[in-house]
Amino acid sequence: MDEMRTERCGKRVRAFLGGEAVADSRRTLLVWERPYYPTYYFPEDDVRGDVLAARAVGLRRHDGHVAFDWGAVDSWFEEDEEVFTHARDPHKRVDVLAGSRHVVVAFEGVTLAESRSPRLLFETGLPARVYLPKTHVRMDLLKPSQTITHCPYKGQAEYWSLESSATSVPDVAWSYRAPFAESQKIAGLLCFYPDKVELQVDGERWT
Repeated sequence: MDEMRTERCGKRVRAFLGGEAVADSRRTLLVWERPYYPTYYFPEDDVRGDVLAARAVGLRRHDGHVAFDWGAVDSWFEEDEEVFTHARDPHKRVDVLAGSRHVVVAFEGVTLAESRSPRLLFETGLPARVYLPKTHVRMDLLKPSQTITHCPYKGQAEYWSLESSATSVPDVAWSYRAPFAESQKIAGLLCFYPDKVELQVDGERWT
């Protein structure tokens, strides 16, 4: 861990397990153990070691600090706001911009969506995404999926599968019904996976 990037979080971070706060600290470190997002490391004095040991939760320790796997607890909070999926990276940015590009989504020759008023989402380190109003999408060809995912920057996503008499493709598109504040501009809009459909923007294939 000595070669990994580390910085102070500056926020109060809490982890809850079985209704108990097993970690509660205003001195949390963010440690980049992998390239894409950091891990919370708590000072050992701010971790309920007795509760963790009793529940057989494996810990990682370094230089007087403790970390544990994200799924080892029930919920995480920065201040009083719950965080999902992984720790938030303070250097990551999400920009949603209104656009006028001509977007066409098709599958095996069938047009699924067409719009000239997309919202383009730019997220640090990830490909740009194109979100479309549902009124510009053939929703009669899509069926709600049971799949749900969470993003620490955008919120909870729900999914749609392509369903027709001839074709069934799971989870071709997703949407955030109630995204977090920084992503409010994509609320209720639909985004298609470019590797599952043919997505063209201004006549060029979008990947």
